[in-house]
Amino acid sequence: MATTGSSSTDRIYSKLIDEGSYDQSNHRTDVQHINYPVSPVRNPWLSGPGPYRFATICLAALSAILLISIIAVTARNKNKSASGVEATAEMQRQNANISAVMQKLQSENKQQQKERDELQKERDALQKERDALQKERDALQKEKDELQAKLDSILTTKAITPTPRSTAVPIVCPTNWHLFENSCYLITAQNRQSWSGSNRYCQTQGAHLAIILTAEEQTFLWNLLPRGHWNSFWFGITDGETEDEWKWVDGTPVEGGFWEENEPNNHINEDCGYIVKTQVLERVATKSWYDAPCNMPLPFICEKEMRSTSQ
Repeated sequence: MATTGSSSTDRIYSKLIDEGSYDQSNHRTDVQHINYPVSPVRNPWLSGPGPYRFATICLAALSAILLISIIAVTARNKNKSASGVEATAEMQRQNANISAVMQKLQSENKQQQKERDELQKERDALQKERDALQKERDALQKEKDELQAKLDSILTTKAITPTPRSTAVPIVCPTNWHLFENSCYLITAQNRQSWSGSNRYCQTQGAHLAIILTAEEQTFLWNLLPRGHWNSFWFGITDGETEDEWKWVDGTPVEGGFWEENEPNNHINEDCGYIVKTQVLERVATKSWYDAPCNMPLPFICEKEMRSTSQ
C-alpha cells in the first residue's frame, strides 16, 4: 500500500513540471524546462528530522512510561493483595482472641450472676429471720412493759417493807483443825489407833472419820498430810459388813472413790480404807486409797461438820 501511494505522487509531480512555466508577478515570461531527477517520497513519520519524528518519539516514550506505570501499579496491587491477605489473617486472629475473651467474660459474668443470686437468697433469708426476731423482741418488750406496769401498780397500792438481812458469822475451827467448806478436819500424826478406835476418838471430839466425796476435798486433805516412806491415815470407809460393799461411817454407800490402781484387793482380809502419801512425787491425790486390815494402828483423819450461825 505504501509503494502505490508513492508512485502516484511522483507522476503528479513530474506532470506539473513538464507542463511549462507559470507567471510570477509578470516579470518572467518563459521558464526554461529543466528535468529534475525524481526521488521517491519518503514517509514523513520516519524520514529525517521533523515534527513527525519527534511526535513518534514522544508517543514511544509515553508508551514506555505507561507500560512501566502499569507494571508498577500491578506489582503494587500484588503487594497490597499480599498485605491484605496478611492483614485479613491477623484480623481473623484478633477476632478469634476477642471472641475467646468475650466467651470468658460471659462465663465469669454468669458465675458472678449466680453468686449474686445465691447471696440475694441468703440475704432474704437473713432478713426474714431478722424480721421474726424483731417481732419476737417487740412481743417480749410489750410483755415486759405490761409486767412493769403491774409492778408499778402494786408498789403504788401497797407499801413494801424490806426484810432485814441476816449477817452470817464465819465458821471458826478449833485449834489444830483445818477448815474446808463447811467442815473442820483434824490430822492426828502421833495418835495411832485401829480403824474402830480412830472412829471412837473422833466421836469424842464431836466428829467422825473423814467422809471424802469430791476431788477438791480429797486434794485438800492430801496436801495436809506429811510425806514419808509409807505415811498412811485412816478415813471413814469400810466393807466390814459385806465384802466389796464399801460404806461410809454414816452408812451411806461409797460411789466411785480415789483408789490406787488394782485397789481394793482384799489381800489379807483388808476391810478398812486408808490414804497413803509417800516420798514418790509422781503419786497423785486422786489415786491414793488402799484397803488394809482394820486392826492396824495408824494415824487418822477426823471430820466435824460445822453450821454457820446468823445474827
